[in-house]
Amino acid sequence: MSSTSSRRSSTAPVEPAAAWRVVASGEDRDQWYVDAAPFVFRAGVDRLVGGTGADAPPPGRPLLAAGDDAGFWTVTAADAPSTTTGGTAPGRLELVARVRAPGRVTLTVEVTAGPRPGTSTVTTTVHLAPRGLVGAAYLLVDLPARETLTALVHRRLLRDVRAARA
Repeated sequence: MSSTSSRRSSTAPVEPAAAWRVVASGEDRDQWYVDAAPFVFRAGVDRLVGGTGADAPPPGRPLLAAGDDAGFWTVTAADAPSTTTGGTAPGRLELVARVRAPGRVTLTVEVTAGPRPGTSTVTTTVHLAPRGLVGAAYLLVDLPARETLTALVHRRLLRDVRAARA
């Protein structure tokens, strides 16, 4: 944890490719990055302060791609995990929030091979790059909420990933 980022990491009993299909799913149905309780709440707050809230459904295809809008996020990176002769490159999904905030809010999820065969490590990071004096003040006030949000979203994402095993 730092003053600008909150992170959670867990191992799941799911192959990295299967975990990635959950993390980066673009199917038009309930998705962790749209309907996790903290994001539903944040979308409501955004609407109250004149923002658009969660106005974009998932794109309706198997995987998200850079440039997609989903919920109140814009996808800026969606790189699937890949196996090369030198090891395994992590999968990385980066989402930037389209909400009213005194700075840039980025959610990043990485999927890597876990410590044992057939497992994945999923790492969720929420980062706030503050803008101006209001952003710097907000950074301090926002830290407890960001820590809670990261923990709840990570828990929801892991539940979905583990369900992929069933």
